[in-house]
Amino acid sequence: MKTIAFFNNKGGVGKTSLVYHLSWMFADHNVKTLVVDLDPQANLTAMFLREERLEEIWPDGEHPDTVFGSIRPILRGTGDIATPHVEKINENLGLICGDLGLSRFEDKLSDAWPRCHNQDEASFRTMTAFHRLIEQGAAFWNGSGADLVLIDVGPNLGAINRSALIASDQVCVPLAPDLFSLQGLRNLGPALRDWRRVWGDLVLKAPEDLSIPAGSMTPVGYIVMQHGIQDSSPAKSYRRWMNRVPKVYRESVLDEKSSSPMEVIEDPFCLAMLKHYRSLMPMAMEARKPIFFLKSGDGAIGSHLEAVKNCYGDFDKLAKKIAAAAGIAYQSI
Repeated sequence: MKTIAFFNNKGGVGKTSLVYHLSWMFADHNVKTLVVDLDPQANLTAMFLREERLEEIWPDGEHPDTVFGSIRPILRGTGDIATPHVEKINENLGLICGDLGLSRFEDKLSDAWPRCHNQDEASFRTMTAFHRLIEQGAAFWNGSGADLVLIDVGPNLGAINRSALIASDQVCVPLAPDLFSLQGLRNLGPALRDWRRVWGDLVLKAPEDLSIPAGSMTPVGYIVMQHGIQDSSPAKSYRRWMNRVPKVYRESVLDEKSSSPMEVIEDPFCLAMLKHYRSLMPMAMEARKPIFFLKSGDGAIGSHLEAVKNCYGDFDKLAKKIAAAAGIAYQSI
């Protein structure tokens, strides 16, 4: 099993929609996929579930069917994580639901991080809560377990995201072709390296009987989201920002020197440049399905059907690249 986080310090780049569509694509190719919503805004959960179900998992009082319900014993100081509920989306796709209450875990995680230096077992249990509930959630598929875990996190460098990233084998960076995303890369890279370095030291002090993530957080590459299209090429206003990404990614995220200029289309770390399917997204949300599964009965007619087909091809290629980087079998259809 491989665990991949989708993370950018810059919000509003389409990260949650990306995770949603990729999870359906992987499941469609017989990859048993667990999606974990660790963004306290819980937008990914809202994309998957109907309002009636959201009311059931977010009632007044206890929330046993969400990630908050799983970590609440730690938050209260009454015990360890509770067995997470996995919402079955289909035979190959499961969801650990997000919760706005998760934001209350931020202070607990902030306090636990320095206490791990003192070999405090309770602090290690707090810091590894996400890792361990992912392990338990992956057992949703009896026998073989999940093949792949996709984690959605919020756009910040806070304690919740630090703990989520520690639980990740790999990191994909969705970004928009603009100045703000470049600045996000400059913030993200040093944070990942610092978290990786410190956690590498803390692992040596962890209790031997506790499941501890390696905290590798290996950068896999970046995905350019929502670029403008003009004659099948990125519009000029975006292109100038896009072609600055390879250098910034290498220097800030990979900590490598980058002297020779490179266009983003030539960069092996660019996993995809995804178009903005503006007219199809509202239709997909109404139909409660990914864009690439829209049918004529959903309103996708005429040129929309060709766009649906193109969308499937775009996500198929991207999922195939991510699977190869993760060492996950990806069956052709």
